[in-house]
Parts: sequence; structure tokens; C-alpha cells
Amino acid sequence: MSQFFHTPRTLASAVLAIAVLAACGQTQQPAAPAAADKSVPAPVAVAVVNGTTISRAEFDIYVKGLLQGKQQELTPEQKNQVLDELISMQLLSAQAEKEALDKDPDTAAQLEILRIRVLADAASQKYLKGQDPTDAQLHAEYDTAIASMDKTEYHARHILVANKDQADQIIKKLKGGAKFEDLAKAQSLDTGSKANGGDLGWFTTSHMVKPFADAVKGLKKGEITPQPVQTQYGWHVIQLEDTREAAPPPFDQVKAQLVNAVIRKKLQASVEELKKNAKIEKKL
Repeated sequence: MSQFFHTPRTLASAVLAIAVLAACGQTQQPAAPAAADKSVPAPVAVAVVNGTTISRAEFDIYVKGLLQGKQQELTPEQKNQVLDELISMQLLSAQAEKEALDKDPDTAAQLEILRIRVLADAASQKYLKGQDPTDAQLHAEYDTAIASMDKTEYHARHILVANKDQADQIIKKLKGGAKFEDLAKAQSLDTGSKANGGDLGWFTTSHMVKPFADAVKGLKKGEITPQPVQTQYGWHVIQLEDTREAAPPPFDQVKAQLVNAVIRKKLQASVEELKKNAKIEKKL
């Protein structure tokens, strides 16, 4: 893929690692409490560090954060490495508290942000239980997405260089009869397309940075940009090969993305409702 394509954002939890840091080693738990509440089972310990329990739940959350959603079983050696890491973190955390670092304003603010994020994630997950989108909602989201999608695909080539002078010289050579593919192979900085003579294949303009997309839209088949096009990646000389009508992806192919989109909108609507009923004073 060419280096100046946008990378689509994905919907994912932002607090798994935060939950781990916030959960581990927050309270001191004596190994043998004098009067335990029999109605609340004691946490299953995977380690006790200077009297502080690292629980199985904390260990599992930490592993979940490390795996980032991958379905994988750790080997005994890997589990031991993870436990050693948690023990090291607990020792450092205890040392920080001994030195009153948790009272430092910046550290205290970071801890509070971690707490807020973990609780916000918990509230979000609770709200989303039982909120699975219906087929009607998914098809409505699909229809909305199709209506707003780019209807045209473009096939173009480009030559990416570091400055305008180089781009101007390339345009001059092209006007003099030089082949676009040859100049792209010799001078383009885009490693993803230069070997193919600058060929970018078929794309919609929504996948390109705006200055590049706007330039492509202004070209007719076979035309080359009369002036270099600047983006954050450098200076481009672009040639439009062809255009065609874009076929929408089948519903089943994008169903997972539709589920995420509907869930995201439901959660956002819930947050907006909370804002309506809240007393909010911005003082920034």
C-alpha cells in the first residue's frame, strides 16, 4: 500500500492496560486477616509481595491487556515471566508510596485519570450488554453508509519527490515526451509504487489525503497535474489513468464494521443523554 494512504481508525477499548496498572497492588492485604468476612471469598493469590496480594483476577487482566484480544494460551514459562513483571511492578509501586510519590500533583492526576477511564469503560460495557444491533438497525446503517460513500474510483500514477523544484523538472520532462513510468521508477520516493511506475491501482478519494484527492478529481483521463501537488509526504506529480463507478461492498462483507458503527452510535447517544442531565461548568 502506498505510504500516503490514510489508515482507517478502528473501534477498540482504550483502557485494558490502564485497568491493569490501576488494579495491581492498590491495597495492602495481610496474609492472615484477623477477622475475615466469610460472605466474601478471599481473592485467589498468584503471589504475595511483602504482605500485598497479587490476585488471580489482576493477573488475568494483565495477561488480557498484553494479548490485546488475541486468543492465545500462555506457556508456563510465559506465565512465570508475566508474574515476575507484576511482582516487579508491585515492588516499584510500594516504593513509590513509601516515598509519597502518589501525593505528587502530576502523579495524583494521572492516577485519577486512570480511575476515571477504568470506571467509564466499566459503565460503557454494562450499558452495551443487551444492546446488540438488530438486523433492521444494521441494514439502516448499511444504507446510510452506501449513500455517503464515494461513487467513483480512480486509477492513477504518481511520482513523489522531496521538493517543488524537483517536481517542476519532472513535469517539464513529461511535457517533453518522457515516459511517466520511467521517471517514477527512477525518481519517486514512494517505495510502495515506484517499482510499478508509480501505479497506485484503483482507489476512492476518501482513502487519500485531501490535497492529493482534490488534484485527482480535477483531472481528466490521461491528464497530468499541471502544477506539483504538496502533501505532508512531499510533492506529487499525478497522472490519471481512468475512472469507474465504485461497486458497494456486499452487506455480509462489512457486517462486522456495521455492528461496531451501530454500537458506537448507541453509546454516544447514551453519553449525550448523560450530558443533557448533568450540570457541567467548563472553566478552561
